[in-house]
Amino acid sequence: MYKAAILHIPLSQYAYAIDEHTLTIRIRAAKDDIKTVTLFYGDRADPVEPMRTTSVEMGKKASDDLFDYFEANIEDRYTRVCYYFLLDDGKEKSYYYERNFCDSMSCGRTEYFQFPYIRREDLISEPQWAPETIMYHIFPDSFASGYRSLSGEGKRVEEMESVTNLGGTLDGVTKNVDYLRDMGINCIYLNPIFAANSYHKYDTIDYLSVDPCFGTKEDLKKLVEKCHEMGIRVILDGVFNHCGPNFFAFKDVLEKGKASRYYDWFYHLSDPIVYADPPNYEAFAYVKEMPKLNTGNPEVEEYMIHVGTYWMEEVGIDGWRLDVANEINHDFWRHFRSAVRKVRPDAFFIGEIWEDAGVWLSGDQFDSSMNYRFSYLCRDFFAERKMSVSEFDAQIQKMILRYPWQVALAQMNFLDSHDVPRFLSYCGGDRRRMELAFFYLFMSVGIPSVFYGDEQYLAGVTEPEYRQAMPWGSRDNCYDKFRKWMELRKSHPALMRGEYHTVLTDDAGGVYVFSREYGKDKVLVALNNSDVAQTVEVDGVCMELEAMSGDVIDTNPGT
Repeated sequence: MYKAAILHIPLSQYAYAIDEHTLTIRIRAAKDDIKTVTLFYGDRADPVEPMRTTSVEMGKKASDDLFDYFEANIEDRYTRVCYYFLLDDGKEKSYYYERNFCDSMSCGRTEYFQFPYIRREDLISEPQWAPETIMYHIFPDSFASGYRSLSGEGKRVEEMESVTNLGGTLDGVTKNVDYLRDMGINCIYLNPIFAANSYHKYDTIDYLSVDPCFGTKEDLKKLVEKCHEMGIRVILDGVFNHCGPNFFAFKDVLEKGKASRYYDWFYHLSDPIVYADPPNYEAFAYVKEMPKLNTGNPEVEEYMIHVGTYWMEEVGIDGWRLDVANEINHDFWRHFRSAVRKVRPDAFFIGEIWEDAGVWLSGDQFDSSMNYRFSYLCRDFFAERKMSVSEFDAQIQKMILRYPWQVALAQMNFLDSHDVPRFLSYCGGDRRRMELAFFYLFMSVGIPSVFYGDEQYLAGVTEPEYRQAMPWGSRDNCYDKFRKWMELRKSHPALMRGEYHTVLTDDAGGVYVFSREYGKDKVLVALNNSDVAQTVEVDGVCMELEAMSGDVIDTNPGT
């Protein structure tokens, strides 16, 4: 038994509550080492000594390149639970508890693993609608200014020093909501729309005003109302880590220095302040026009929380995508979430965190993060083919298991965004590779997100290219394919909420088959990531897969 590989961490993705009477318990072991794992649990306040225990056989949940993961649910009346494991590799049996391994359990319950109390306040409370979401990510300047059109002409508002490059507006988005609805979209995420200097709007001037180049608050209200009429939710971009140079507080600081009452609104300002490249003060990525806000200052926290609740109350948005979320103090996010949830109990929070985000996803800060890991894996497997089928599956399993299950279901998955090259460019222009990756996006665990124009085969490596104008009027697109895959996802609870199980990894043939299961709904998903047609038979089901294609087989009884 390779004990060095065995791992369990209480109160983590290895032990979390689903509801007030259900715990999910996981344990990790070296790959192909442990045959069976038995979980013993009991009431840590049991008046009987020794404590009474119940045993549960743990199933192998998944495997990655190095480890197997076993999982079981404890569904009982207990609110205070302690537990330990019995591991069997076929040659040796060993108990595993908080302190060590042993041949027999002789210690008291206080030395078992503990889940001290399942408190309803500490449950991970994802919005019920989150796993059903299919998102469309819009860069407002580049999307539309009219019905199926974009002027391509930039704007400038002199009194605010505000600009756009391509002329997109909120009214333009409103005029094309039917395009999104008909494709199957039920949520849009807008990059920043508040008054700002640059075309991208990440250098905010006024958090309580819509940028005049994009329109007015009334235009935003009309957009949200139109979206809600069509069953589409709206998420805005919140930029609270930094502001722009014309934000009132920073202008005051530049004028008065340390004498400004807003001096402590900013993080690590120098004296004197040198507004130059690079700046001598903290800023986003050393950009002088984006000074870092001190969100640990109660006044700044109060101001930004007001921003968060204001737009919920004024126009009825459904959530926030939160920019540079990993550079802001955790208490700010806890307070922000609590305040916004009082206004909108099912508000959805997505953190822009490019790395593992577990510390932000424990139920007290964000519901989701931008899952760049997903995009990297798809790039390596589908676009650049650096990765075998079995390697891809192992990394996907590892990705899913890094969070509690309800968090994994809510991750914002995507292939490209406003900050990285278009996926088609990673594919070297091969549309088949791009389409197969998008097929997988709609079939996998997490919220699928389409960056505007992906359905129109937009490509681009540099910032101006991947933020280029939406090519309205082009008949060269995969809109109908996206619509078909979105409808397929929405027609199967298994594809929105179902468990993910590896069925077949064929490295030689480039074939990958996995299942999604939720209640009685079960589907098989097969992908052929090769340049030749393949025939696959799984559990009596035969699938003919064309080169670079995917298929879904409904395996529900009676179908």
